[in-house]
Amino acid sequence: MRHFILLLALLIASFSSAQNTGTIAGKLTDKEFNNEPLAFANVLIKGTTKGTTSDFDGLYGFENLEPGSYTLVYSFVGYETREINVAVVAGKVSEVNVTMAASAASLDEVVITTTTKRESETALLLEQKKAVGFKTAIGSDELSRKGVGDVATAVTKVTGISKQEGSGNIFVRGLGDRYNITTLNGLPLPSNNPSNKNIDLDIFSTDIVGSIDIDKTYDTKNYGDFAGANINIASKNYTGKGMAEIQLESGVSTNAISQKDFYLNDGPNQTGFYSKTYPAFPLNNYNFTTSWDREKVGTPINSGASLKLGDSYVINDDTKINFFGVASFNNDYDYKEGISRGSVNVSGVPRKDYTFSSYSYNTNTTLMGNAGIKFKDHKLKYNGLYVNTSSQDQDEYFGTVDAFDYAPEGGAFLQRQTFERTQLVVHQILGDHEIGESFEINWGASYNFVKNNIPNRRQNILTPNNWDDPEGPKSFLQTNNASDNHRFYQDLEEEEIAANFSASYHFNKDEEDSYKGKITVGYSGRFKNVDFDATQFNFRINRKVSQPLISDIYNLDSYFNQNNLNAGLFSIETFRGNASITNALDPQTFDGPQDIHAAFLSLEYALTPKLTMLVGVRGEKISQTINWNTSLSAGSSVLDETEILPSLSLKYQLNDKQNLKLAASKTYTLPQYIERAFFQFVGATQSFIGNPSLYASTDYNADLKWEIFPKNGELISIGAFGKYIQDPINESIINSASNDISYVNSGDWALAIGGEFEARKNIFESDDELKNDFSVGVNASYMYTNQELDKDKVIEETTAAGSPISVDFTNKEDKLSGASDLLLNADLTYTKEYKNDKSIQTTIAYNYFSDRVFALGTEGKGDLIDKGIGTLDFVFKSKLNKNLGVNLSAKNLLNPTIERHQEVQNVLVSSYKRGVNLKLSLIYSF
Repeated sequence: MRHFILLLALLIASFSSAQNTGTIAGKLTDKEFNNEPLAFANVLIKGTTKGTTSDFDGLYGFENLEPGSYTLVYSFVGYETREINVAVVAGKVSEVNVTMAASAASLDEVVITTTTKRESETALLLEQKKAVGFKTAIGSDELSRKGVGDVATAVTKVTGISKQEGSGNIFVRGLGDRYNITTLNGLPLPSNNPSNKNIDLDIFSTDIVGSIDIDKTYDTKNYGDFAGANINIASKNYTGKGMAEIQLESGVSTNAISQKDFYLNDGPNQTGFYSKTYPAFPLNNYNFTTSWDREKVGTPINSGASLKLGDSYVINDDTKINFFGVASFNNDYDYKEGISRGSVNVSGVPRKDYTFSSYSYNTNTTLMGNAGIKFKDHKLKYNGLYVNTSSQDQDEYFGTVDAFDYAPEGGAFLQRQTFERTQLVVHQILGDHEIGESFEINWGASYNFVKNNIPNRRQNILTPNNWDDPEGPKSFLQTNNASDNHRFYQDLEEEEIAANFSASYHFNKDEEDSYKGKITVGYSGRFKNVDFDATQFNFRINRKVSQPLISDIYNLDSYFNQNNLNAGLFSIETFRGNASITNALDPQTFDGPQDIHAAFLSLEYALTPKLTMLVGVRGEKISQTINWNTSLSAGSSVLDETEILPSLSLKYQLNDKQNLKLAASKTYTLPQYIERAFFQFVGATQSFIGNPSLYASTDYNADLKWEIFPKNGELISIGAFGKYIQDPINESIINSASNDISYVNSGDWALAIGGEFEARKNIFESDDELKNDFSVGVNASYMYTNQELDKDKVIEETTAAGSPISVDFTNKEDKLSGASDLLLNADLTYTKEYKNDKSIQTTIAYNYFSDRVFALGTEGKGDLIDKGIGTLDFVFKSKLNKNLGVNLSAKNLLNPTIERHQEVQNVLVSSYKRGVNLKLSLIYSF
């Protein structure tokens, strides 16, 4: 209809020769988005007050123009401003079609503010250039170019950020999970893991992402529980004409596909939508229906599919609406084998010493939809998200349970079968309102719900019937602990309501009609409740009766059944006892509310044409209550804090292409629920225990950065940072029989200082509209970290709080846990466009992190060190025509060995390879 109306208007104009006037019309396209129509760009007739904007299809027009020569000015924020001379002839239509391209050098030329396409790498660089604070962002363009499929991997492409192997945990400048904060569209997200503060970022598919903003310096609009980074996922919007896209993909892990047979657990299905509760009367009878035995599955081929839909409509001159939706499912298989050792003593002897094989299967189902409406200067948006992820692991360990008293000569078999499912539901309403020229209001509210479920984890330990004959027949005769054979059920629910509100007033116009100052006041509230419970059924072996030999370690159903329960070979109990205890089925629990109220005030002011200041202060009232009832004890702990958090940022514009920035702030780091709950999580080779006396750290942050934007899409920046942390929190091995790891305020101070470098350079680029570009990007950071370790401080503070923890640090000073001295990212990209909508793009990306501390050593034992590795990825993308595209990726081509060592004793604690992951995708766009 829009095309028809514009065509009709042009036809009428072209035949209205009696009026002796002419018409200019045309279409604007976006070079940064494969020449898609560019909506909402400004078109002005220079020297006049006449102007218009392009519609959703990029169309524009001027009618009833007197014959003559005109200069048209085309502008769009973040894009190069173009001026074109046009001759108007009476009774004729002058068609002018223009392709707009982003340009870093053009920012200062654009006066009229309108909507930007933030997904473009160049547009995001322009935001970085304009921002007073230290801002870094990754858009969907860059994610696509580098073949990134999840948010956790995406943020590792940013200077100074690395990812913990085997999880979605992120380290920013050496600071781990507890020092970071994750938000979606500026509103907080809950955690899906009781051990973590932040949600695992690898559960977020990049299908939903418009851009990822990483603030490594503090801004008063963000929550103060921050020292590493605020990672904000900006969900994808759509403002173009109607679109639909289908993507199908398939691939393999070389490790998984190389296995003759692939094994998983009985029970869970392939979709990831599986839940299980324990049966009725589980202590009186053997009512468990799922098998203890692994089951063979089909060929481990990864697959995935996604559907994206979007459209936008102009209701009238003042009202526009848009919507976007995505639905996706993908799965992947993985296999690892190697060494796993635990509880290494001061003499270098690992009490647990295994070789292992691990089969895994993961799924991710994502549904997201958003809808927005713009009425004059008011915008409203709803964003809904549902994510269901699952991981299924069949882990098998062979070797020594305990070198001193449990199958000391080896020959033991430990099997652990785990299915974990996470469901995340997010509802958000966001509003932006411009009231007059100088006043604006922004607000948002969200409801989040996350449920993490581990239904029916199973573990068995079989040992040689005679420990002196490790290769002999196996049985349960010499089982030491009731918990060695168990079924475990865990539920974590976290419900949260959050709200943001800010009002900004612009003041003091300059001679160019721009405001010098902006003052902002606001409020943030975050109210969540955590509810955790876990029940473990232990199968206590009766060593007083004759135990049968187990001829097949993969047929344990032949032992654990009703007949053998009736025969008294084993009994079933919880940590509270057997069926004779009235509350035996009461689970281990911890729960409680956490409320944060915050108010903030900030002032941004251009002190001179080159120097801009952003100063602010934020006050937060934090209340965190934890109640627990576990196998260790029952109790509660209250943390009540008030924090006043100032911040300052300065930007000095050296010239049109260079900035010098400085930032300083005070923040805090809050301990997490499970870190303070007196609960013991028992792993196959390592156990963790909470510390109720843990308290918040205070952080002082400083940053200095020089950045230059040579031309379109290019950047060079050099920065330095420093962080001083009072009462830092660390994971540490504590003095215990099983060498548990706990969380402690390990000393009075910690220090992190470092330097960062980033460069993006176009080696060559085409001069015409068809791209023929070759670019390189590199970023690196070098860090020095150190902290005081004071065992007396830990003992005194935990004893005074009534929960004594004994540590005996090996070193008096040490590095921060998770801190790598050196981080490096580099990528090379070649893009070639052809006629008829054909193109190719090739990217090679390299990532490296150096050695980092996993846990601090105690009692003369060295730190646990994750050894540094480098990874290499290859991505090839081709557009075959306007509708069809094909992508090919090969990840982890170097396939390095992943190793963890214990220093001093020089013991290899774990070792394995991840294998190479290959994927082929077909994309069809309507």
